[in-house]
Amino acid sequence: MPSSPIPPRLILAPMEGLADDVLRDVLTRAGGYDWCVTEFVRVSATLLPHSAFTRISPELLNASRTRAGTPVRIQFLGSDPDLLAANAAHVAKLNPAGIDLNFGCPTPLINRNRGGAALLDEPELLQRIAATVRAAIPGNIPLTAKMRLGISDTSRALDCARALEAGGIQELVVHARTKEDGYRPPARWQAVAAIQATLRIPVIANGEVWTLADYHAIRQATGCADVMLGRGAVADPLLAQRIRAGAASDALADWHTVSGMISDFWSQVQTKVLPSQSPGRLKQWLGLMRRSYPQADKLFLALRELRTARDVDPVLQRHLAAAGG
Repeated sequence: MPSSPIPPRLILAPMEGLADDVLRDVLTRAGGYDWCVTEFVRVSATLLPHSAFTRISPELLNASRTRAGTPVRIQFLGSDPDLLAANAAHVAKLNPAGIDLNFGCPTPLINRNRGGAALLDEPELLQRIAATVRAAIPGNIPLTAKMRLGISDTSRALDCARALEAGGIQELVVHARTKEDGYRPPARWQAVAAIQATLRIPVIANGEVWTLADYHAIRQATGCADVMLGRGAVADPLLAQRIRAGAASDALADWHTVSGMISDFWSQVQTKVLPSQSPGRLKQWLGLMRRSYPQADKLFLALRELRTARDVDPVLQRHLAAAGG
């Protein structure tokens, strides 16, 4: 009998300063993700202790999975092949679900220190990094990478993608923007299509997917079966679930579900950060959710001027109670 086609996969993106272990937990328990990636671990000068990895990915203490059972891959950022490889071999002792290499971060501070997207003019270095890390870790640990299309243009995108494939990565996520594009729309989906058509390994499309319609559009434009969801997954916490169901949103029913997720997030984040910091984390998430839910906008405005968890809590609870959350 012919084998069944492999269903398209959805991956939750690494988002520095946003998608930490708390938000990963809440989003993956809503369902729909095949795996997710941590915020980057910066490797610049030394062999990091295991605590550096378990701090950014407590999931390593749970078989490298979220509470929902979603595998979590550890992302590395750096430019020294040998140092990256030594750290990868060290973290491999914790049996991560995978190791991912960051060639996509557009942050100026990171780029000035030769990290992230700043390396996209050096495909030979990308290949050396991938090959050195691949040789340092057991074969059963997947090695993947995420890259942008270039620094200021896409002229070397194929060179970089080929170099990473030659270095031994098993899958490549392509964020359909250059470093200088930042996060400005539109994303350059057609440039990803050229990479997808050239490489033999799976290419995963990423960039500007906010809705079910965007999901279908990026797959058609890039030819990629698999899609990584980033800010769109934060703005609409049910996006992956919606994509799996192939169903449009029901604003009232969805907000009832999302309000429960907000309550869970608020409870968890208060155990992780200081009372003066937790309101900022909540407002950061609600700020993105305003794009998808009018109720999030109303809640954000009610909380905007509040500075401590003690002030936030009664206002939040009133709003969530009204939503049935």
